[in-house]
Amino acid sequence: MTIIHTDFFNQDPCAVARKLLGKVIRRKYHQQWLSARIIETEAYYLNDKGSHASLGFTEKRKALFMPAGTIYMYYARGKDSLNISCAGQGNAVLIKSAHPYLDAISGNNTLKTMQKLNPSASGDFRTINKLCNGQTLLCQSLNIKVCDWDQQQFHPQSFYFEDIDYHPEQIIQTTRLGIPQGRDENLPYRFIDYAYAGQCTQNPLTRRNSQAGLNYQLLTPADQID
Repeated sequence: MTIIHTDFFNQDPCAVARKLLGKVIRRKYHQQWLSARIIETEAYYLNDKGSHASLGFTEKRKALFMPAGTIYMYYARGKDSLNISCAGQGNAVLIKSAHPYLDAISGNNTLKTMQKLNPSASGDFRTINKLCNGQTLLCQSLNIKVCDWDQQQFHPQSFYFEDIDYHPEQIIQTTRLGIPQGRDENLPYRFIDYAYAGQCTQNPLTRRNSQAGLNYQLLTPADQID
């Protein structure tokens, strides 16, 4: 097990956003470890009009101005959303979506726990592909809450990120979602593991009239060198 430490986040947000793809989120819930592999991220900068930090320092946004590796959480449409501060005040990465990860630490029984934590609107179990495909869904499935973790540090006994030595063969780089017009909505700061494009928040490969080189870029490992 290789736990990701604070120095990992002390880098440029776009570099952190790319490198987080494939890392596993571990969250202890009662006596179980719930786990999900990160498949989609977004980078934000202080001088980026789409970022919370661009609106200025407040006590609620304090985590964005704290040392790299500090957890920043807020409510998106009334539900929890997970971010981590990066190098440079006001800079951060949003964990946009993930995919349940089952291994010796988190077996099939933990998947049922995640489904109970995050039922559909009708009360039914969500499928494995729908459990964490959105920033609030993944937080609900892993029981990661604003009231517990905003402005906090990761803790190896209850909540941490793990490097399982998985590296995407291709990464999709595209524009972020939900950015209002005139707020730097065209910046290509969203990154997706190509192998899981069908399970991310919004798949740019299948959007109508979406074209490679225009609406998104495909990065190979060689392109991903900082």
